[in-house]
Amino acid sequence: MPDRVTATPAAVELIRSLAATHGPLVFHQSGGCCDGSSPMCLMESELPPGPSDVRIGEVAGAPFYIDADQDTRWRHPTFLVDVAPGAATSLSLEGSGGVHFVARSPADSDNAG
Repeated sequence: MPDRVTATPAAVELIRSLAATHGPLVFHQSGGCCDGSSPMCLMESELPPGPSDVRIGEVAGAPFYIDADQDTRWRHPTFLVDVAPGAATSLSLEGSGGVHFVARSPADSDNAG
């Protein structure tokens, strides 16, 4: 199955920097609690995949998961992980750097400015 997640160069750079500091990372697409629907980046040891998590790909070497029910409700989306200004409001690792990860539809980014 092909990856359903890609990342912008800015996101890849941040992911690599975080991995150099914290070790192996993992992403989980939030479904609306904590940080809205933003992807959360944590140390791999902090968030092992659960029985209902679906791996939809990886970004910069970090596996990317989504809850299976959410994946079905959202009709098996594809994501483009990007970086936006402003600290994350969840426990995601990048929040202390004054930026946060966002997951966009690749089609949305094609139409952006």
